[in-house]
Amino acid sequence: MRAVRYLVSGRVQGVGFRYFVLRQAKALALAGWVRNLHDGRVEVLAAGDEGALAALEGRLWSGPPGSQVIDVAAGEAEAPPSTDFLVLPTR
Repeated sequence: MRAVRYLVSGRVQGVGFRYFVLRQAKALALAGWVRNLHDGRVEVLAAGDEGALAALEGRLWSGPPGSQVIDVAAGEAEAPPSTDFLVLPTR
């Protein structure tokens, strides 16, 4: 299992992006969380197999209707303590 932290930039707040990520991550059987950041980005921590993480990254680039993704920065991360996928409060 691998864990990746994604920082998604663009018009990604106020368009249902976190719940889009929640649905995608659950469909891919990933663990982790998603939250808005005060600077306008969305932060995602996802853990699972390589194929599922690659699929999630592709879906982050598309986003839900109304979003406009400019960048998805990815980096290695520590695995989350839970096996569920959650929406966290803004940080």
